[in-house]
Amino acid sequence: SLAFVNALECKEPHSDEIWAVAWTANNTAVSASADGTVKQWDSASGQVLMSRPPHNLAIVSLSVSPDGKFALYNGLDGTTWLWDLQADMVVGRHESYDRSAVQGAEPSWSVSLNPNGATYAGTSSSGNVNIYSANPDSFGTRQAVLTSGRSRHGMDCVHSPDGTRVALSNEAGQVFIFDLESQALTSTYSSHAMCVRSLAWSSDGQLLLTASDDKRLILHDVRSTPSGKPGSGAVATLTGHSSWVLSTSISPDGRLAASGSADKTIKVWDLSARAAVSTLQESGEVWSVAWSPKPPAPGIAGAFITGGQDGHVRWWRSAGIGA
Repeated sequence: SLAFVNALECKEPHSDEIWAVAWTANNTAVSASADGTVKQWDSASGQVLMSRPPHNLAIVSLSVSPDGKFALYNGLDGTTWLWDLQADMVVGRHESYDRSAVQGAEPSWSVSLNPNGATYAGTSSSGNVNIYSANPDSFGTRQAVLTSGRSRHGMDCVHSPDGTRVALSNEAGQVFIFDLESQALTSTYSSHAMCVRSLAWSSDGQLLLTASDDKRLILHDVRSTPSGKPGSGAVATLTGHSSWVLSTSISPDGRLAASGSADKTIKVWDLSARAAVSTLQESGEVWSVAWSPKPPAPGIAGAFITGGQDGHVRWWRSAGIGA
């Protein structure tokens, strides 16, 4: 087993649930809340560095660029913003629901900024992934529509670390992977019996971890070969949560995963052993979890942040090698 301790708690919590968190490359954290606000935090002190004025609806999705310079976030109504964290300016805003501007416009739910920076993806209730420009001059211009063939609500979409693929999960428990260059659907997985709320890629892009209302996490081999043949799909099932699994994240070294659940616990999993190695009790549902992008020192299991029902961002760190 591994020991993780609550190393830090935010000083000015959100007034409602936190639905998304990210730990950036420059050691800040960003959180998005049902109270309509997005905040950036100092990971050393837990103090708020910056925050955006509240939107009149919940912020449901958040994506941060690998260099920590930009945060993309999306409201319940489908308004998407691009926040320049260095200048503290919103440099892009798009009303994805505005059908007067674009024929067949689809309100975004989950959004993901391409690591390469030029585009972002947004899921919709139609089961599509829309690719939009992330350039401030043309922000929100739709460039492509990737179709899953299933008209079920898209719950989460996340780019692969190299920006060449995007994964989509839906309310029916299916997971789809698209190749962005060819705009082709390359893999479909029906590993879950219920809604898949959260997706996490390994840093090498070879594995995808899925978190579902069926109380399970499933690890998928999503390697793509030169011949185009997809990976072997589901290779491990992680069980132990007693309610919906709401969020998941894989550590930068690929050894561990963290998950947050409606059962009010956080679990840390050893991916090679396929087993939970730590369980942490929280006061409410854990809607979001994210590892520090900094690889841990030898003998240390790393650190992650969580956000959930009580509106607090919490930093957790490894207490050492473990028992």
